[in-house]
Amino acid sequence: MRLEAITWDRLVDLLAERLLDLDTADGAPWPRVALDGAPAARPGDLAGRIAEALRVRGRPSLVVGTEGFLRPASVRLEYGHQDLESYYSGWYDTGALWREVLDPLGPGGSGRVLPDLWDPVTDRATRSPYVELPPGGVLLLHGPLLLHHWFPFDLTVHVLLSPGALHRRTPEAEHWTLPAFERYERETDPAGTADVLVRADDPRHPAWRG
Repeated sequence: MRLEAITWDRLVDLLAERLLDLDTADGAPWPRVALDGAPAARPGDLAGRIAEALRVRGRPSLVVGTEGFLRPASVRLEYGHQDLESYYSGWYDTGALWREVLDPLGPGGSGRVLPDLWDPVTDRATRSPYVELPPGGVLLLHGPLLLHHWFPFDLTVHVLLSPGALHRRTPEAEHWTLPAFERYERETDPAGTADVLVRADDPRHPAWRG
């Protein structure tokens, strides 16, 4: 795997410039971008930086995190607090992501997106207002395990950590989730299938292929 050393600032600028000219695969007027990575890889931070880079270039965007679309605890934790199969396949409400985020930004969509649905702390609906993303606006959806759901992304970015870095940077209370990411690597190969790969073992010195 050949990767090139890069700074975060340069990486963000290159990605933002790429998104300015990104065509959608299905003709929708809203490019949909995945920022995929384990929580320890902090793909949301990259999504936020790209959004800011797009803003100064005059392009609207919307950052949406899958943590705002967790299923209620009664469903998510039905088989226990550390059930790997549930974490891998059932923690996130993919139906709601389709209905509230992706379908409205598809062909013939309204552009009216719900930025989050469920608060995992209170285990209640967030009641957030809908957001209107104008045509040409970019969706930046970030979260873990995104690339095995068949979502209609127009560009996919995977933020990769080596097994050692993932172990070190994941809080000990969440180490039980690590086998899910091993399975994700085996079954989905995000490093091989993503359009852009960012390696962030050393958060000060990323490398990339894109």
